[in-house]
Amino acid sequence: MTTEAVPRIRVGGIAKSFGGVAAIRSADLAVRPGTVHALVGENGAGKSTLIKIISGAEVPDRGVIEFDGRPVTLAGTAEAMALGVATVYQEPQLFAELTVTENIFTGRELRRAGRVDWRRQRDQVDELLRLIGLPERLATRPVGQLPIAVQQQVSIAKALAQQASVLILDEPSAILTEAEIEVLFRVVRRLTERGVSVIYISHRLDELVRIADEVTIMRDGRTLGTQPIGELKVRRIAELMVGGAIEERAREHPTEPGAPVLRLEGLAGEGFQDVQLSIKEGEIVALYGLVGSGTAEIAGALWGMTKITGGTVVLRDRPVRPRSPRHAQRLGIGLLPADRKRQGLFAFQSIAFNVSAGQIPLLSRLGLWFDRRREREIARAMIERLAIRSTGERQPVGTLSGGNAQKAVLARQLVDPPALLVLAEPTQGVDVGAKEEIHRLIAELADQGAAIMVVTADLPEALRIADRVVVVRDGSTTTEFGPEASQVDVLAAASGDESEPAR
Repeated sequence: MTTEAVPRIRVGGIAKSFGGVAAIRSADLAVRPGTVHALVGENGAGKSTLIKIISGAEVPDRGVIEFDGRPVTLAGTAEAMALGVATVYQEPQLFAELTVTENIFTGRELRRAGRVDWRRQRDQVDELLRLIGLPERLATRPVGQLPIAVQQQVSIAKALAQQASVLILDEPSAILTEAEIEVLFRVVRRLTERGVSVIYISHRLDELVRIADEVTIMRDGRTLGTQPIGELKVRRIAELMVGGAIEERAREHPTEPGAPVLRLEGLAGEGFQDVQLSIKEGEIVALYGLVGSGTAEIAGALWGMTKITGGTVVLRDRPVRPRSPRHAQRLGIGLLPADRKRQGLFAFQSIAFNVSAGQIPLLSRLGLWFDRRREREIARAMIERLAIRSTGERQPVGTLSGGNAQKAVLARQLVDPPALLVLAEPTQGVDVGAKEEIHRLIAELADQGAAIMVVTADLPEALRIADRVVVVRDGSTTTEFGPEASQVDVLAAASGDESEPAR
């Protein structure tokens, strides 16, 4: 880390509104060369807008931007890129059919005598791959054949090929395993050693103490100041983000769990086998496993998305075998999918449309016409019940923050409450405040008698909200833990540690 006095990039007094709504009220940020600067805040705090301003995608209403001490005006992304600003998003923005080399130089091919200079491009790509720790042989591989973590590294290489001196990483670890995150961190450290300034945005606050040098916290469109990361604990960062103390305690039962709702007996299918599990009324059971353990496939089987090849699903003492999502819904199984953008949301449609989707029989009069008035009433009731921050039921879901969009998907499942609610990664990609609200909603649903399965790779979340944690390893359920279990013990069981304790 360098100690140069002049920031690589500095913004001061930034403000930005959209249609009279203030996205940023007052923001200040200074990022020094060769450092990792974390930018954190709840969804809606203004982080995304500030990053768009730095990358030239938005123009501020007021404020100053300086680059290496010189005032600049960024009227577009091309101007920001010319200054050396590049952004790598959570999901790689690459062409799957093109090779790594083709992706890195798409739209700015190196030419010689009017033709693409493939040798020169390959030489530069080889150098970039060496820099970020990837083998040179990947240069000719189609990107679609590479693991998602490697694709993300290719995105970083593409940014560096544009001579980036300011690299913005927007939720880079959200879709990575722990081992892949370590690889990402090694790449980031190599870049800062070469003087690159990294702006690191993440909801996973525990990462910050491992990778960041400084942190700036945003709340309600304002920056609250910048501090060395060593002066803050994760809990304190979270409290500053939400503006108050956060309670850390396991859920307390108002009543004992009721009758059995779900039993899985020797369940088998593609990616899982010999799955044993039971859930009662009013009980939250977390299915926890490392990436690739089979938890996602088990959840998919319950909603008819993964074929069941053996074993039994017993729902309220009746053997069932979901054949499709529609069939699972009719059986009384609801699902909150992990990938809400592709599997859960109609982004350009209203909250009302998203809440009522799949509930046409329930909201139809005499089976002849759809009751729009009833749809709006239900949507307004769900907005109030789930505390969805919005301008009303007509607001497009795509304009909501991540946490509120997640609650809109959950609302759809509650229009006609299912016997079993399966929540896959319910707080993935949402900020700490939204996570608190979603945890509260899950607990309230269980307290009202719902049987809930939470499928998550977030171990602290599993231990906090679940009555029992069932570990899945190599496609099979193994050890079961109560809420007082330690993270170390559960992780050891999920990792295959033979010394895992008995329940």
